[in-house]
Amino acid sequence: MSKINIVLLEPEIPSNTGNIGRTCVATGSRLHLIEPLGFRLNEKALKRAGMDYWNDLDVTTYINYEDFLARNPGAKIYMATTKGPNVYSDVHFEPDCYIMFGKESAGIPEEILVEHQETAIRIPMMGETRSLNLANSVSIVLYEALRQNGFAQMQMEGHLRNYEWK
Repeated sequence: MSKINIVLLEPEIPSNTGNIGRTCVATGSRLHLIEPLGFRLNEKALKRAGMDYWNDLDVTTYINYEDFLARNPGAKIYMATTKGPNVYSDVHFEPDCYIMFGKESAGIPEEILVEHQETAIRIPMMGETRSLNLANSVSIVLYEALRQNGFAQMQMEGHLRNYEWK
């Protein structure tokens, strides 16, 4: 079964990672965490944001970026950055692709981006806005990737089926 892979490079804020973990569980996506992390995985803020979903999360941690590359050979990696030449909705996301997001304070390092210019993507923003919240950015791009792949294996009607509109 194919899954979209969300990769967080050195995330710093536990509540962002918790929210992203919850989104990954809700969408059947995998989460990859590349150390160093700005928190411990047992931190309360992480668990609170991810609530009771964390135990259901398909998550892998890596000691560094090189470890991630070595353990995922041939991965098609899209780099989400404010510097990306491609708008996220204009690229085609493959069913097993990896979408990488950098740490909240600095994004993905330039030396990594330079190797992935053709797959660097951005979310359009107004004026002088520096960036969006990491968890929001992941949700925006992940749902576009899922939409392009027909929301495979996801419930399209689930929660509405037994709901009576009044």
